[in-house]
Amino acid sequence: MTKKLWGGRFAKDADARAARFTASLSFDRRLYKQDLAGSRAHARMLGKCGILTQADVAAILGGLDRVEEEIESGAFPWRPELEDIHTNVERRLTELIGPAGGRLHTARSRNDQVALDMHLYMVEELSRVTGLISGLQEVIVDRAEEQLGGPGAGGAGADQSGPGPTVMPGYTHLQRAQPVLFSHHLMAYFWMLQRDRERFADCLGRTDLSPLGAGALAGTTFPIDPAAVAADLGLAGVYENSIDAVSDRDFLLEFLAAASILMVHLSRLGEELVLWSTAEFGFIEMDDAFATGSSIMPQKKNPDVAELVRGKAGRVFGRLTGLLATVKGLPLAYHSDLQEDKEATFEAVDTVEAALEVTTGMLATLKVRAEAMGKAAGGGFSTATEVADHLARKGLPFREAHEVVGRLVLDCLERGLALTDLTLEDFGRFSPLFDEDILAQVRPAAAAAARRSWGGTAPEQVARQIEAARVRLAANGRTSGTPANAGQDGP
Repeated sequence: MTKKLWGGRFAKDADARAARFTASLSFDRRLYKQDLAGSRAHARMLGKCGILTQADVAAILGGLDRVEEEIESGAFPWRPELEDIHTNVERRLTELIGPAGGRLHTARSRNDQVALDMHLYMVEELSRVTGLISGLQEVIVDRAEEQLGGPGAGGAGADQSGPGPTVMPGYTHLQRAQPVLFSHHLMAYFWMLQRDRERFADCLGRTDLSPLGAGALAGTTFPIDPAAVAADLGLAGVYENSIDAVSDRDFLLEFLAAASILMVHLSRLGEELVLWSTAEFGFIEMDDAFATGSSIMPQKKNPDVAELVRGKAGRVFGRLTGLLATVKGLPLAYHSDLQEDKEATFEAVDTVEAALEVTTGMLATLKVRAEAMGKAAGGGFSTATEVADHLARKGLPFREAHEVVGRLVLDCLERGLALTDLTLEDFGRFSPLFDEDILAQVRPAAAAAARRSWGGTAPEQVARQIEAARVRLAANGRTSGTPANAGQDGP
């Protein structure tokens, strides 16, 4: 069996079962780029501080380049018995360049080394995730702008026959409530995602730190320069406390918490896409590229992609809960329990990025059935509030107006009529305050257009939102239109 880095203290080799149980190479090997970057910066710093000779530094840097070439070409001799990425790299480096390879670990522990790898990894992934969010936001804004001037809300209750905003029913309790613009509904998700993006950006400020130099937990006796390593790696600073540096996983918990909230939003959107694509709603049709069929029912077109976005949210929630449970009882400083941070983080990152990519594609390509939305917007007495507001504007206290309209709706139900079927005489039977304006006000598009309060669903307010969203996107660094596969390339 290959000798362990710590084998001098032990008279027996590890039990094979224990070795398999404690090994992390199967998942931490994906950190090889970060591990090599940290080692290069560490070697350069050791040389500048006079701890290593320049000849050793040159040999180490050249050897690390060869290690990277081997890994990327598939020629690297991975050794599972060496436990992790760090030990595999160090052992191979020593084989390639001799004793200088063993000097690389001077003034460094695997504790601060692995913590650095995770910081570097998360800095990269936070940038990628925020870019993917911005890509999805752009598609939302583009579709909202398109539907703001898109086909009119045809069907019962429509008051437009030409081009105009697409109107749909707004819902509370999943019951038709009031007409809203489809663009307005879409823009609600833009602002959810903007908060998500800001949470990830805020998390970056506490991730952009280097723990290297903390050693195992107490620092080192060598005259090192941790700030130089941080600057070399493009990190903003270093930890103030060496114990905190090796034991901190708050930055990963923050990411998982922000990721969980993001997945809540993507799941809610996925749920609506599933509902809207049913025959019962008929508001949208998923593009063939983002739907699946049935192995037995040839007529089926299933929104599996949206369903899996909804379903995979649970994976991310579980990873947050799991890591919280792992770290909650750990005394300071480092414990092998912290090895559990990697699989949790990696799976959450992969899930979030994939969900953002497919959601962007789904929204960019789905077909909007504006006529079905408009027809639904005219049902369920969705403009009853407009009738009550009409009476309130005439001076009737709103609570009394509410009562009047409630009786009016009950009468319509008994007679099988919609509000748009009523004449002025019909309205007059319930209150003399009604005038001819009510006949236009009960139409869904007119009802939506009348809600001009800040953030409301009137076209001019939605247009203002879209303009504000474009400004946010420009500040986010994304200003142009986004194709359906936006964000598939990393930073």
